[in-house]
Amino acid sequence: MSKKPAVDLVARSNRLGADPRNTNYAGGNTSAKGAVTDPVTHQETELMWVKGSGGDLGTLTESGLSVLRLDRLRSLVDVYPGLEREDEMVAAFDYCLHGRGGAAPSIDTAMHGLVDAPHVDHLHPDSGIALATAKDGEALTKQCFGERVLWVPWRRPGFQLGLDIAAIKSSNPQAIGCILGGHGITAWAQTSDQCEANSLEIIAAAEAFLAEHGKAEPFGAVLAGFEALPQTERRARAALLAPVIRGLASTDHPQVGHYADSDVVLDFCSRQKLAPLAALGTSCPDHFLRTKVRPLVVDLPATASVEQITVRLRELHMAYRQEYAAYYERHATPDSPPMRGADPAIVLVPGVGLFSFGSDKQTARVASEFYINAINVMRGAEAVSTYTPIDEAEKFRIEYWALEEAKLARRPNPKPLAARVALVTGAGSGIGRAIAQRLAAEGACVVIADLDAGNAASVAEGIGNSDKAIAVTVNVTDAEGVQAAFDFAALAFGGVDLVVNNAGLSISKPLLDTTEQDWDLQHDVMAKGSFLVSRAAARTMIDQGLGGDIVYISSKNSVFAGPNNVAYGAAKADQAHQVRLLAAELGEHGIRVNGINPDGVVRGSGIFAGGWGAKRAAVYGVPEEELGAYYAQRTLLKREVLPEHVAAAVFALTAGDLSQTTGLHIPVDAGVAAAFLR
Repeated sequence: MSKKPAVDLVARSNRLGADPRNTNYAGGNTSAKGAVTDPVTHQETELMWVKGSGGDLGTLTESGLSVLRLDRLRSLVDVYPGLEREDEMVAAFDYCLHGRGGAAPSIDTAMHGLVDAPHVDHLHPDSGIALATAKDGEALTKQCFGERVLWVPWRRPGFQLGLDIAAIKSSNPQAIGCILGGHGITAWAQTSDQCEANSLEIIAAAEAFLAEHGKAEPFGAVLAGFEALPQTERRARAALLAPVIRGLASTDHPQVGHYADSDVVLDFCSRQKLAPLAALGTSCPDHFLRTKVRPLVVDLPATASVEQITVRLRELHMAYRQEYAAYYERHATPDSPPMRGADPAIVLVPGVGLFSFGSDKQTARVASEFYINAINVMRGAEAVSTYTPIDEAEKFRIEYWALEEAKLARRPNPKPLAARVALVTGAGSGIGRAIAQRLAAEGACVVIADLDAGNAASVAEGIGNSDKAIAVTVNVTDAEGVQAAFDFAALAFGGVDLVVNNAGLSISKPLLDTTEQDWDLQHDVMAKGSFLVSRAAARTMIDQGLGGDIVYISSKNSVFAGPNNVAYGAAKADQAHQVRLLAAELGEHGIRVNGINPDGVVRGSGIFAGGWGAKRAAVYGVPEEELGAYYAQRTLLKREVLPEHVAAAVFALTAGDLSQTTGLHIPVDAGVAAAFLR
């Protein structure tokens, strides 16, 4: 069987999807048709390769394609039961599949299969949607393209839309594509290269038309006081507001945040038409499925104080939830799925920027990208006409579509720490690295905080892209640096839910050889550092109102009196008592504070590799390379303790099964009777 049509299709899709001017993330679809030899009948059979449900053009691979037999797909026309029952046709696509594997067919499969052209592209370019959402979009399409690109009135994606486009193509052999009212564009051609060229021609022509005929300030004048704040002030304010907004956006379901302050966003937020246009909501189905029907817009100038904005946010959030519930009640039928949540996915703050939210960082980031697409669409439509998105009832039909609900139901169950944001100090090596890796593997977004920038970056890169982990350089003894790390986390993920005080070091000396500098250094890093980190964490968590976890990596030495260890042991004892003190103080905010007392973690330990191991080995009279085995033999279980064991304890404390536990110290030492807590 020849794979050339599929190979060419993937290459075309990747090129188109790589440029955000052509389509949004995971938006649009492409197809190719070709003849192959059926492996069963050995007869020539026409197939269609088409991007499957949920895929992204920019990253599409062959495994993301659906492969269908054209004869069976086109025969569905004969059994189509009509518009009222068109959703039934999606299930029928499964009976048209050729062979095993591949992606599930999408709702747009009919559009590709029924259009009589070997190659078809369906895309969501901002310029094309601008014409599609203009009040007089049909006339503007004719003015822009003549008979080369035609107008198809709004229709919800599905089998009937495929029939409509097929009829337009059949009746207009001169046409290379169409503008889909309220939605996007579709192009076709005899070859893959020509189809791509036709898609790009439509997009470029629409861009040029808008530039030539559009007015200079389609969003109206800039309102005094609503201008963008200077970058440093803007981001400092965003860092203060992000946890508050994230807490509100998580009223129904935990959310991860994303912050954007591009020129496009800041300009829109400063303009006279911000409120009325935002109230109209987005139009392209891909857009509002991610951004919700409309955003929450703060109606205060950038000159308002953070306190004033915070008060107003709480008022507007309550009103938003009431209006969203009313929207649901206006349009829900007995067959509609339950309301999924009434919190906003997009929050616009004049002078500051856009805050977006989702069940994970990627979803939050993509929601932001989609709303920026929507701003571009509104600008284009207003420049040449009046922005007129599809009506609210149609939006509801898509948002609470049974097919959309089925797609959501196919998602894998969330991991235990999904939608939680963790910040781990000393995460560039050893125990901290193992903790960060475990938390990320369990679904958390992780901030890798370490004094060594290179180590932090290496750990973050090993975990994944910036949707999963980010690195920040921080000296935990510096209050401003600690706060900057939490601000960084707020801008990246919306806030912090889980903090691990792991940064530490050790100097092993007898009392008479211990200097003031030795004492101060260890207490600054571990006692003072933990205090500063916990204080910053508590501020963020209280602002969020979502509770949280603070975990101290203390030590067996916090309760065990060992030789040549006065500075380290005393600093660890300080940390251990901070656990008890903060558990008592922060419980009213739902913040749990617990500790872990490891011992003998030699392999992979940054502390032991930095000289502590050699000194402890000398104290006990064993070779340094045998220190781990020595520690294991003095335990009750006779087992060596590894960084991963400490990470497992952090997960156990924070994953939910111990949600009623605070003020606890868990020993992870393989059993040291002298360190039993009494």
